[in-house]
Amino acid sequence: MILGFDDGSRTVAGAEHLLHQVVEKVLGSPAGVVGCTHFVRSGELPHVACSLALPGTAHLDPARLDPALLPEGVLTAEGAALAAAEHAARDGGRVVLFPGRDDLPGTLTVGDLLARTAIDRVLVLAQPEPPADDVVLVTNDHVRPVWRDGLMTLLAMPAPGGRIAPAEVPNPTPCCADHV
Repeated sequence: MILGFDDGSRTVAGAEHLLHQVVEKVLGSPAGVVGCTHFVRSGELPHVACSLALPGTAHLDPARLDPALLPEGVLTAEGAALAAAEHAARDGGRVVLFPGRDDLPGTLTVGDLLARTAIDRVLVLAQPEPPADDVVLVTNDHVRPVWRDGLMTLLAMPAPGGRIAPAEVPNPTPCCADHV
């Protein structure tokens, strides 16, 4: 079961917060959940919607839906439908929650990452071939794969010492921050 929801979050951080709230408060944090954020460009204002793929044994209990957590209509909004469709097709979305995410150390090899998590592959920006299994990945405690070609794919970039790091960094510097 894939659930899409959209509260009109204007930031990725806001959407990730909503995603964590839904998993913890509404679903009770079942194992095996895959949760994503999706950029929605339709409508009046661009924003970020969410999707969740529930494992076969997880069920959404409507009695646990807190109206303050999910405003009326949030489960059927256009952004929610887009998020659910992208997730189902595995062709869009930043994967925030995935099996193995909570057990990632700060540094591990690509082979260990692929063995420990639901991530299917690692691609390094501007490199034609995937990195070898023994290449060291420095996670910075921020691993956000994306759905690409039907596979959960971690995009990485070269890092000092022949290592790699996730291409998405935690707390990026906002555009124009140096000349406001």
